[in-house]
Amino acid sequence: MKQIHSCGGQEFKDMFAAGSSWLEKSVPDINAINVFPVPDGDTGTNMFLTVRSVIEEADRVSESSVSAVAKAMAQGALMGARGNSGVILSQFFRGLAKGLDEKEHITGTDWAMALDEASRAAYRGLSQPVEGTMLTVIKDASKAAGEVARTAPDDLIKVTEAAVEAARDSVAKTPLLLDVLREAGVVDAGGQGVYVLLEGVLRYLEGKVEEMKYRRPQLIAAELPVAAKAAPLVAEAEEPYGYCTNFLLGGHKLNPDKIRKKLESKGQSVVVVGDETTIRVHIHTYDPGDIIRYATSLGALHQLQIQNMDDQHVGFVEMQKGRLPSLEIGVVAVAAGSGMREVFRSLGAAAIVPGGQTMNPSVQEIAQAVEPVPSQKIILLPNNKNIILAASQVHSLTSKEIAVIPSKTMPQGIAALIAFNYEGGMEENVKAMEEAIATVKTVEITEAARSTQLQGLKIKKGQAIAIVDDENLVAVGDNPDDILFEAIDKAGIASAEVVTVYYGTDVEADQAEQLIQKVCDKYPDKQVEMVSGGQPHYRYIVSLE
Repeated sequence: MKQIHSCGGQEFKDMFAAGSSWLEKSVPDINAINVFPVPDGDTGTNMFLTVRSVIEEADRVSESSVSAVAKAMAQGALMGARGNSGVILSQFFRGLAKGLDEKEHITGTDWAMALDEASRAAYRGLSQPVEGTMLTVIKDASKAAGEVARTAPDDLIKVTEAAVEAARDSVAKTPLLLDVLREAGVVDAGGQGVYVLLEGVLRYLEGKVEEMKYRRPQLIAAELPVAAKAAPLVAEAEEPYGYCTNFLLGGHKLNPDKIRKKLESKGQSVVVVGDETTIRVHIHTYDPGDIIRYATSLGALHQLQIQNMDDQHVGFVEMQKGRLPSLEIGVVAVAAGSGMREVFRSLGAAAIVPGGQTMNPSVQEIAQAVEPVPSQKIILLPNNKNIILAASQVHSLTSKEIAVIPSKTMPQGIAALIAFNYEGGMEENVKAMEEAIATVKTVEITEAARSTQLQGLKIKKGQAIAIVDDENLVAVGDNPDDILFEAIDKAGIASAEVVTVYYGTDVEADQAEQLIQKVCDKYPDKQVEMVSGGQPHYRYIVSLE
């Protein structure tokens, strides 16, 4: 097959068809590295099915111009987008179509300009773009294409070669930009998919379609420092639990920006792309019903897909097996809230089980986190009085030696983990950690779920209440900040040296900062720290040490 240095609509469609076939061969490999930032379906599968929809729509076009084919591809991508990676790809194709508008044929310069527009569109589609993902790979590829197009404006192959080479280098460097990838020792799965797709396009342009039948794409190795620190195993990432919700919304005078802003308050990983008549939505939420009710108030839903990401958790843990060097003792902690989990992660927890108040993990769920840890001795930090008993039963489900530290709160667990000595033995560490939890007082501020009378206090539903060490109700009132000060006084702040306030998911950072300033003003002799705990249900969790 001859090389193609410029192309019309048919060649444009065929080169992406070749890229689609090349991507299909990589689906299992890409799925296997899809462990960060969230186990949200299968990236390889989602990207391939999205591109397949692109090709199917392009096949329906009878016009021969690149512009007509590109517009059809963009429509196919929007209609067939699956998962976060698929929606980002739909924006990529939308940008290509915009950049190739009114083009009968394209040269290297046209292609480079279209890739630049595709990169811009991909970034615009996300409410919170993250570097070290497929976005970065697309951006780096388009930049390289633009640079080569200046010296070889009529050479489609040279421009594509530059884009592919830059994509390869960019994928290898994704772990340097995203901590979760560096910790796992893998490249970004979506970025790998983008590279494979572009490589397939290049092979078509180079006339190597026949060779592609007998070869398969190669995975790109992560470019990591030689002395990269071994990562702690984390049995979750970026709020992986809840529902991955995808759908197509049809209507009139739809406003993607307004819809995106509205959905940002209802979930995470929000991607909203489209126009006034058709919008593709991707969101992670704990209440997909709320999302659906809002969307149906705007128009008609199509291609609704809701995936329970809890069901994907077991497979996620399985993929982590064998990634880490063995440690004599591993610490497994239960924690609720992204900030709290980050604290335990940074202190060296080998695995983290999402859970806590109102979402106590089962014995089996804790055991599933224990098994992949490359240590035969495990110390468990339940960090909740209702989880201690379940943690104590884990030994019956594993051959590993298990010790349970009876931590009733997350601050107690943090103190215990700080006391952990990696060079010490099991008995020594258990003793040190048990002593550490006794030095911490925990004050938790939450909202009363019902009216009642308890421990001498009359409580009305919705009032702020303060609990010390997960057991003693010490204060109740209408103002959470006032209740916090009353509670920490009763908990013994006078004898504490360090006060750490973890603010929850319902508290804005500026609100927390104002509270911290009040604490500092009232207790100028104390070392006061503020941490975004992100914990649900509890407005504040205060540690007194």
